[in-house]
Amino acid sequence: MLTRIDHIGIACFDLDKTVEFYRATYGFEVFHTEVNEEQGVREAMLKINETSDGGASYLQLLEPTREDSAVGKWLAKNGEGVHHIAFGTADVDGDAQAVRDKGVRVLYDEPRIGSMGSRITFLHPKDCHGVLTELVTSATEH
Repeated sequence: MLTRIDHIGIACFDLDKTVEFYRATYGFEVFHTEVNEEQGVREAMLKINETSDGGASYLQLLEPTREDSAVGKWLAKNGEGVHHIAFGTADVDGDAQAVRDKGVRVLYDEPRIGSMGSRITFLHPKDCHGVLTELVTSATEH
């Protein structure tokens, strides 16, 4: 069962400049940074709030490390902006199968490692009314 909005992914050309905008404008501070070589991104997670299920909600700022990454291709086509929405779940495998059984295409056969050691998968945007959707089980839940 989906428990929260885990994060909103925002694609950007310059991570440092975008982090500074969110810090200066809204007071959001960086909670975590990392480079995900598999996905070809450098990212910063800005914690927005704690949630009632013990998790948190974040803004995930994504800068491509290479043009051929999914985020790099998306930026070239769309420019900066909201890239995806991610829902938190205690069971990414079970929830991915449940939506697959309802006819929604799940992009990974098996969940992959995401930010902060989480387990993730994505749902095809054409099956989700144009929204790239991510399912996330945080590292503390698995």
